[in-house]
Amino acid sequence: MAESPSTSSSPSSERAGKILQFAPFQSLVDDGFWRRLSSLKLDTLGIDQSPIPITGFYAPCSHAQVSNHMTLLAESLPHDPSLRSSPTEMTRGNRNKCPVPGILYNTNTLESFHALDRESLLKAEAKKILEDIFSGKVEEDSASLSRFLLISFADLKKWSFRYWFAFPALVLDPPATLLNLQPALEAFNLEEAESLSAACNEWRNSSLTADIPFFLVSFASSSHVTLRPLKDWEACQVDGQKLLFGFYDPCHLPNNPGWPLRNFLAFISLRWNMEKICFLCYREKHGLADLGLSLVGEALVSPPQAWRDPQCVPKAVGWELKRGKLAYRTINLAESMDPERLAVSAADLNLKLMRWRTLPSLNLNVLAGVRCLLLGAGTLGCQVARMLMAWGVRKITLLDSGRVAMSNPVRQSLYTFEDCLNGGDLKAVAAARSLKHIFPAVEAEGIKLAIPMPGHPVPAHEADGVLDDCKHLQSLVASHDVIFLLTDTRESRWLPTLFCANLNKIAITAALGFDSYLVMRHGAGPLGCMSDSSNKVEDMSTVVAQVETSLTIGGDKGQRLGCYFCNDVVAPIDSTSNRTLDQQCTVTRPGLAPIASALAAELLVGILHHPNRIHAPGEIATSIMSNSEQPFGILPHQIRGSIPQFSQMTLVGYSSNSCTACSTTVVSEYRRRGMEFILQAINQPTYLEDLTGLTELMKSASSFKLDWDNETDDDADV
Repeated sequence: MAESPSTSSSPSSERAGKILQFAPFQSLVDDGFWRRLSSLKLDTLGIDQSPIPITGFYAPCSHAQVSNHMTLLAESLPHDPSLRSSPTEMTRGNRNKCPVPGILYNTNTLESFHALDRESLLKAEAKKILEDIFSGKVEEDSASLSRFLLISFADLKKWSFRYWFAFPALVLDPPATLLNLQPALEAFNLEEAESLSAACNEWRNSSLTADIPFFLVSFASSSHVTLRPLKDWEACQVDGQKLLFGFYDPCHLPNNPGWPLRNFLAFISLRWNMEKICFLCYREKHGLADLGLSLVGEALVSPPQAWRDPQCVPKAVGWELKRGKLAYRTINLAESMDPERLAVSAADLNLKLMRWRTLPSLNLNVLAGVRCLLLGAGTLGCQVARMLMAWGVRKITLLDSGRVAMSNPVRQSLYTFEDCLNGGDLKAVAAARSLKHIFPAVEAEGIKLAIPMPGHPVPAHEADGVLDDCKHLQSLVASHDVIFLLTDTRESRWLPTLFCANLNKIAITAALGFDSYLVMRHGAGPLGCMSDSSNKVEDMSTVVAQVETSLTIGGDKGQRLGCYFCNDVVAPIDSTSNRTLDQQCTVTRPGLAPIASALAAELLVGILHHPNRIHAPGEIATSIMSNSEQPFGILPHQIRGSIPQFSQMTLVGYSSNSCTACSTTVVSEYRRRGMEFILQAINQPTYLEDLTGLTELMKSASSFKLDWDNETDDDADV
């Protein structure tokens, strides 16, 4: 060196004997950290308040007017907090991101945040630093000297975060005394300065050492400089060599070293019993060593003897100041977030909170991915769509052929007065548009389509168009996972019921009377699903085999749940002709549709979370659920309710061999004949009854009644 710092005649020598003062660390938190923390809180941590290991990053000062910060990024948080492992290993070797271990205490409530014992937390971290010094860990991982602490409270409803950093520093008593401090360029001769710059650049450019913030600077008698890790201390004890203790200094101030030096001085003094310590505050410019900005100093350090007691809890300082005062900081990300992304987060919040305590098995990915087809965009269709969105369903298709009338908006929640003007918008299109206005992230589509119905004969010139509608409906059923039958006539439910039975799709019906309602899930189809339902089946032995297989899928042989038509003894017929005004309109008590719609949505959620899904057996409300694996409760087949009695009952109905929609006979005939079968069912009112045996059944019933009446007359005569 040009001259010993202790005998230097530079202006800074006038400060000899003064207390060494350090520039505090400053924090900087990237928005990505808070978003990542929010996701972990909602999806993984829940109400767990256990401390989480995190990693901060800093680098040497690289600008004469600006200090570097301790920075937190999204990658600062571990991928799996449950493992309680630090995420630092994946970030090693980056010269601009020296990793520093930290600990995060994120509280569940604002009250808990304010109630944290900050002094105890700070002392606990300081004790860890002291233990690392004596254990030798610091020589292996010098970044542990700069460990930090973060406490926070995340208000996920408002996207507001309160937080407070602490950078624990051991309190030297007496304080360290500054003997000398000067620019490094003035402390060395030209040859030493050039060698030091080269050695620092080499250290910083090596992926093995670039992010190691504390090191030894060894000056040989030949003025050659070498940088070495702290664990090479013994190797540096060679006669004729001079030694400095270097560290990456984030501070830019010319008269104060940065905060990391505090614990570094304590470490050097305790570990190697040194009192007079020469140090190098390493700083850069444009990625290269800047000895004009870097500082070289000398300090007297005398650590308290109590520190050598293993039970000692050292005094510590380090809570970050806010505008010169002890106070936490607040950041609100809501204003900076994309509105649509904010809407998605807000919509998912309630569902994710449900998983914290009540429904940990709630599978939001299944709900978000399920494709729902709603047949009917009236009172039921609007309400069901809203309920599905509330449950996190994001793919909804609405089908209807009508237009919005003036009477609709007050009862059908997706329509407004503007939708009724100029003849009325198409219901399906207007409903899908409304869903997107309510929640932009929903994938909603509206399709105008009239469902062909039995009992509504088709003129020959319209046959091709009707068949096209049938094929379109068939393709829609095939491309969706769940079909809701929400139309207002019995016969309009027949064709989609047939398609669902053929393709083994989940089907849910909701139907309203004036003051009563029915909500039910259809059972599985009788023949299993075919990859191409348009193929005709000629081999009936194949059909029989499919039937036998399907009956045993649910584990309850022969007990396939029925569909909406299984209890009927007549085929669906025209129920819309020759009706008075009150019969033409769906006249119901206004409260029915929301109740039935909510039950329909709840029924779907139960099905999707049941291990047997569509094959799940029907359960009734009087049964006692002892299976804790079904947190959603019972999964009924039918729910019937009455408003006058404010009553509700759950029923189970099994499939009928004579069902006109889902029986083996009907489904197999459809597979054999395809659209020809459908057209005949539409045009010939008695065809389905003849095919399924209902005609013979009705004749037998009539004959039985006649015989019973004759016997009664004979008995009377007696």
